[in-house]
Amino acid sequence: MERIMEHSRKILAVTAIACTAFLMSTNLSAKTPKKAADPAATYKSKCASCHGANGSGQTAAGKAMKLKDQRSAEVQGMSDDQLLTLILKGKGKMPGYEKSLGAETCKGLVAYIRKLK
Repeated sequence: MERIMEHSRKILAVTAIACTAFLMSTNLSAKTPKKAADPAATYKSKCASCHGANGSGQTAAGKAMKLKDQRSAEVQGMSDDQLLTLILKGKGKMPGYEKSLGAETCKGLVAYIRKLK
């Protein structure tokens, strides 16, 4: 009987350690910020269908919505905060990407738009 009790204590101890480790890793991963995705890949998958690969807006959707050329002085003259807000919140028919992409990925898109020529 004593051996069974000792064995049960060991099983409980191992289980407690495993549960604690799991809870700690879950808690830590929840606090770890999401790593920003590659801006070029994100632009290609989320933006290029309307804005065009080069940012010109000369796609069927871009023409229909009369999108501004992202390379233009008007767009490039916007502050980083203005561009970021536009990407995060959306405008007109453009959806906001704050929830789906996160702020860091959207900041990467701002930097990517700055490089379009």
